Amino acid sequence: MLALDATSPRVSPAVVFLTVGGLYVAQSVIGGLTMLGLPTVLRDQGLPLDQIGLVYLTVLPWALKFLWAPYVERFRLPRVGRNRSRVIVAVGGSLCAAGLVVIGLTGLSPLMPVLVSLILVAFVTSTVDIACDGYAVETLAKEHHGWGNTAQVGGAYLGSAIGAGLFLVLVDCYGWSPAVFFMAGVVFLLGLPFAFGPATRGAVETRSHAPSLVTALKRPAVRKGLVVAAVYVAAQKWGLSMLGPFLIDYGFDLSTVGVLNGFGSMVVGLAGALIGGAAVRLLGANFVLTLAILLQTAMLLALAFFDFTGSVPRSVVIAVALLSSSGVMALGFVALYSQFMGWSDPRQAGVDFTLFQCMDSLVSMVGGVGAGWIAERLGYTAYFGAAAAICFAAAPAIYLLIRGRTVLASGVPSHGLSHDAPARRRCS
Repeated sequence: MLALDATSPRVSPAVVFLTVGGLYVAQSVIGGLTMLGLPTVLRDQGLPLDQIGLVYLTVLPWALKFLWAPYVERFRLPRVGRNRSRVIVAVGGSLCAAGLVVIGLTGLSPLMPVLVSLILVAFVTSTVDIACDGYAVETLAKEHHGWGNTAQVGGAYLGSAIGAGLFLVLVDCYGWSPAVFFMAGVVFLLGLPFAFGPATRGAVETRSHAPSLVTALKRPAVRKGLVVAAVYVAAQKWGLSMLGPFLIDYGFDLSTVGVLNGFGSMVVGLAGALIGGAAVRLLGANFVLTLAILLQTAMLLALAFFDFTGSVPRSVVIAVALLSSSGVMALGFVALYSQFMGWSDPRQAGVDFTLFQCMDSLVSMVGGVGAGWIAERLGYTAYFGAAAAICFAAAPAIYLLIRGRTVLASGVPSHGLSHDAPARRRCS
């Protein structure tokens, strides 16, 4: 059981949404800079695709953070004491900003020091994310989990607009170092609302549950959720790993790709997230996830056709790239991450949610590294065609995996439901 101090303050869901949302935006600024902005800049400078694919090694900390998630959760939620989410976020955010400053000072050549620095930044960011996810799940009552999911998806696309869109425009106009220094300032400022917000008013609590990986993996819902995450991420993300380099090779300049990424994340991505949220409530998560995979299959086949012909108007290429990387992606991931929140046990939300995200990151990393190798040796047509085949095959697999999972969708044993009561008392 979890005992709360009688004077435990209530936290508005809107305040949690805004402060936690700032952290998700900051994380996605770094992610967008690394996964979308950097590969595009490197291709613009003439680096081969197989070397650009090495950038996806920076996903490694996100794929492995489940190894230290229990220790982070035990520090964040001591047996007796206040929630320490604020400490983790404040220290981690400062270190991430400092790491970006170092990357700005080193420059892009040679590439290896930049990759090592970004891996260290990713390690810190992924650790902060454990605390952020845990705080959101445990603080928001179950009926307000939609707030947390909106903060995640919306924050991801807004952060990507800054890190992959605005960043490329700044690089094109002012160069690498000033652009990275600006991103470091953005990351630092976005963490301040949480560091000085509701997390400072945590009450003294007594906790009897010790978060652990064993507890999570014993639950059938978590095990099946990991399979769902692996199949879905392979379907949605593998085909888009080389989208930025493809657009450069098709003739777009950095500023155009930057505006494309920014506009797509800000407008198309957010629209896809809103449509996805409404569709999940009306039609169910299974339908939305399967639909998103089939739509992505069509988008990938279109990209393969564009490369094969080489004469498709740029406006059409831009439209498909926007729909594929932002609209369809948001439509599906809003449903997937809603499932992740529901499958997480509030007593150790940071551990459970981290496991799902680690599977996401691991599959993304494998696909990203392999994507560069395939695209460099076989060309974009074969790369997008193979990705479309994988995507199409995943549709029935996802449908069958999710079907029938309607009984206690969160997958939390009945004794875990009692822990939602304190969350309701904390969050009005």
